[in-house]
Formats: sequence, C-alpha cells, structure tokens
Amino acid sequence: MERIDDIDARIVAMLQEHGRLKRNEIAEAVGLSVPAVSERMRKLEERGVITGYHAVVNSKRLHLDVTVFIRVSLDTSQHFNGFVERAMAHPEVLEVHSITGEGSHILKVRTRNTTTLERLLAQIQQWPGVRATSSSIVLSTFKETRAVPVVATTLHDTE
Repeated sequence: MERIDDIDARIVAMLQEHGRLKRNEIAEAVGLSVPAVSERMRKLEERGVITGYHAVVNSKRLHLDVTVFIRVSLDTSQHFNGFVERAMAHPEVLEVHSITGEGSHILKVRTRNTTTLERLLAQIQQWPGVRATSSSIVLSTFKETRAVPVVATTLHDTE
C-alpha cells in the first residue's frame, strides 16, 4: 500500500498554503535536498495526491458578485449523466455535487448579478430531467478553501 509520510504531508500542506513556494524553500523547511523534494512532489503528482497548481482569484474583482448554491431535483436517474455534463460545461457553475436529502444535486455558482442568475436558473430548469430547483444566495463568506487537512496516511483508490 502506498503511504503519505509526515514529510509528504508537510510538503502537501505547504503547497496548499503557498502554491508558488520554491522547491529550495520547501527542502529547507522539511530538511531534505531539493532533488529529494522534487522527487517526492513528482511522486505525489503521479499518485494523484497533488492534482494541479492554481491561482486563487478574487471573483468580486472580476464582477462576479453573486455566489449561489442551487439545489436541483431530477425526475429520474436516467437524466443523471446528461445533467452532470451540462452543469460541468457551464462556465458559471464552479462545483457539481450529487447529494442526499433535499434534491439530487447541488451546484455552486458564481455570476454577475441577479439578472444573470435568473437567466442561468431558467436555463437549468429547461435541462432534460430537471424537476425543480431551489437557490440560496450567499450574503457573506467567512471561509472558502480547497485545502484539505493533510496527515500521514495510507492512500486508497477513490474510484
């Protein structure tokens, strides 16, 4: 079984916090050589632990002022794949999740204003199989992150 040891966990945590850290800074912090850190990072990428490096963008500066969570109910599971494909292809939809409880899916959306939100909702409601939507507009955001807690562990397949 593949493992994430304490050093790998520290490397991942550091990269989540500051994705542009230089390898020599990481090496100094974890007590390894730069080539050793580079090899560990390569292996973490190959094993799918690190899946990319991204800039964090301020959506408000790009005039995407409305964040909304849209719960969607599909009438049958036969529309599942088509719904997911449409949602994933839409640029304003940031996240697509299958859920339990009320609805079958929840979408995280960023859009310019309530007019563009209304237009998006009208589109979604016309997608095959969509029975109902319910929206919650975000008033304030106090924490938003893609970072996950990282500890030494045994890896497992996610598929």
